[in-house]
Amino acid sequence: MFADYPSFKTYTMTRFGELINTEKPVLINFYTDRNDSDTAVSTLRYVVAAIGSKAKVIKIDVANNENLADALLIKGGSTFMIYKNGEMKWRQAGLQDSKTLVGLVLKYL
Repeated sequence: MFADYPSFKTYTMTRFGELINTEKPVLINFYTDRNDSDTAVSTLRYVVAAIGSKAKVIKIDVANNENLADALLIKGGSTFMIYKNGEMKWRQAGLQDSKTLVGLVLKYL
């Protein structure tokens, strides 16, 4: 859950695989210090409050996880992904509003 905020320091592809290989949807926000605004943090806090334990919400700092970001073709800026059972279900670059994110996560329950 969001208790893992603000980020996971270093992820190997193996650890990332373990993270996303779950029956619950996993919403991941890849971010950099440049785009981690108070608005983005508030958005994710709203998502966590709305979905509770039905899914995981995680933030990953791109600067601390460059190999992972490169492997996933993340080119800076905020990027959101939803995984379920190890498979990417949705991906979007740029800021997203909380209601959209909640709706998308609920879609994959």
